[in-house]
Amino acid sequence: MRALLLRQKQVLLFIIAGGLSAVVEIGSFKIFSTYLPQMIAQEQNFYGIHYPLSNILSTSCGILFNYFLSIWFVFERGKHSKKKEFFYFMVVSFISTILSLIFFQVFYSFIFKDNINLIFYTLSPEIISKIAAILLVSILNYSVKKKVIFNG
Repeated sequence: MRALLLRQKQVLLFIIAGGLSAVVEIGSFKIFSTYLPQMIAQEQNFYGIHYPLSNILSTSCGILFNYFLSIWFVFERGKHSKKKEFFYFMVVSFISTILSLIFFQVFYSFIFKDNINLIFYTLSPEIISKIAAILLVSILNYSVKKKVIFNG
C-alpha cells in the first residue's frame, strides 16, 4: 500500500514538474517565435520546417528546468553517478526533442489550422501544436526516466 501511495505521489509530482516545465517551454517558445522571425526571416518556414530554432531553444529551456525539478522533487537518486544520470537524462531529452519537433510539425502542418479563443486568451496554431507535442512526449519521458535513469 505504501508503495502504491509513493508511486501515485511520484506521478503527481512528475505531472506538476512537467506542467511547470511546459509553462517554461511554451512561454519561451512564444517569446522566441515572436522575436526570432524578426531577426531571421527563414525562422517561420525553413524548408518546410516551421519555427525550428524557436522550438529547439524553447525545448532546451524546458528540458533543463525539468531536469532540476526531477532531481529535486520527483525522483530519488538512481544507481548511476550524477554525471551518468545527467548524460542519460540529456540523451533521453535529445530523443524526446526530436520526437517533439516531429509531432509539432505534423500538428502544425496538418491538424491545428485555426486559433482557439479562450475568451481571455487566444491560442494560435503554433502554441496548440506545441502543447499537443509536449503532452504526447511527456508520457514517454516519464516511463523512460523512471525505468532507465532514476531506477534506484
